[in-house]
Amino acid sequence: MRSDPSDNGGLFVGRRPGTAPTRFRALPQRGSRSRQRVDNSLANVLLAGMILGSLLCWGPIPLACIWISAQANYLTGSVSFGFLIAIVALFVLLFGALMVLRRLDNAWVLVRRAAGHDQRSGVLPRIFAITAALCAAVFSFWFLVIHGPGSSSMPGNKP
Repeated sequence: MRSDPSDNGGLFVGRRPGTAPTRFRALPQRGSRSRQRVDNSLANVLLAGMILGSLLCWGPIPLACIWISAQANYLTGSVSFGFLIAIVALFVLLFGALMVLRRLDNAWVLVRRAAGHDQRSGVLPRIFAITAALCAAVFSFWFLVIHGPGSSSMPGNKP
């Protein structure tokens, strides 16, 4: 009995219905070399899109929600309503971006398989972790070095 989670649908006892490994009568035919190059190029474009979308989650999307919140506060005169709008906008935009990124990741796996690579899982978790670490490092550098803890723009500090 094989107990590899990828072979038995993640269960070590039996298999869920419909999760058996795909078995072909014959191996699928590979595309031509030019088709594989096109698929590799498309996979690289999808990868760049996932990197860009992941970077959007760590800066521009939260800033856009703050701007939307400020506009709602200005138009209604209610700070509470502006705060509510910021939370709702952040929820909608971040989860919408994650849905798009997940679909791009699934498409990336399929395109990589079409290009002749044995691709079994996506790359989105690694991209998200790397962009989170990169953005945290950039923010830390800005906060500690460029802005500085003793910056004169802080309230109470005199030049």
